[in-house]
Amino acid sequence: MAKFALDTAHSELEFTVKHMMVTKVKGTFGDWTIDIDVDDMEDLSTAKVTGRASTATINTKVADRDAHLTSADFFDSENYSDITFESTKVEGSGSSYEVTGNLTIKDVTKEITIPLEFNGKALNPWGVDVYGFESNFSINREEFGLTWNQALETGGVMVSKDVKVNLELQFNPAEAE
Repeated sequence: MAKFALDTAHSELEFTVKHMMVTKVKGTFGDWTIDIDVDDMEDLSTAKVTGRASTATINTKVADRDAHLTSADFFDSENYSDITFESTKVEGSGSSYEVTGNLTIKDVTKEITIPLEFNGKALNPWGVDVYGFESNFSINREEFGLTWNQALETGGVMVSKDVKVNLELQFNPAEAE
């Protein structure tokens, strides 16, 4: 199997959470990666996908909010430094796949299935094949022990339980890094 590494300069991991029931807050992680081990990037059925994001590098563009998110109320970054994902099965073909695996946040592991769209292959100016993918999915943060919230006077809660995740991914052969 060949290893394909994420080209972080051309990839994004973004999440969105509803705030106070009326607006959305977006964020990302400064330190994250995804690797794919597979024989053929255009057929992911035999792929092994692993991912990691450092909880201490969360960035919502508001320092106080980021500090709260890394505290024990949410990610507890001192004790749980990484969010991890390891695939157990990849199904699909062509441009549409479902990647099933174990997502771990704060030592809570749950099986999730992530839809993954293959956007194609291109040759960069240095003669290296690059592969593009995208995904949009949601998780329930409360299932992973991220249960902090505050009731609002007008009804509802401060932070929704649903977290929407958007991935825009470009991979290169690992030896081409």
